[in-house]
Amino acid sequence: MEKNRSELFGKSNFLWMGIGIAIILIGFLLMAGGKSTDPNVFSENEVYSFQRITLAPILIITGLIVEVYAIMKKA
Repeated sequence: MEKNRSELFGKSNFLWMGIGIAIILIGFLLMAGGKSTDPNVFSENEVYSFQRITLAPILIITGLIVEVYAIMKKA
């Protein structure tokens, strides 16, 4: 006996979910790092760089928006 079963997510939904996860991971990778060569010296330029303070959070939020789109998109 066959049941008429519809999938919750289609192929395009999973594609968009993968794109969103990739964007989020790139954002976290940009935010990480910055190991100083001398642990006794604080490098303000490394810690408070544009990449970590501005670009990485924008990418993470963009990735989350893409994830919401992927979930809400009709299959």
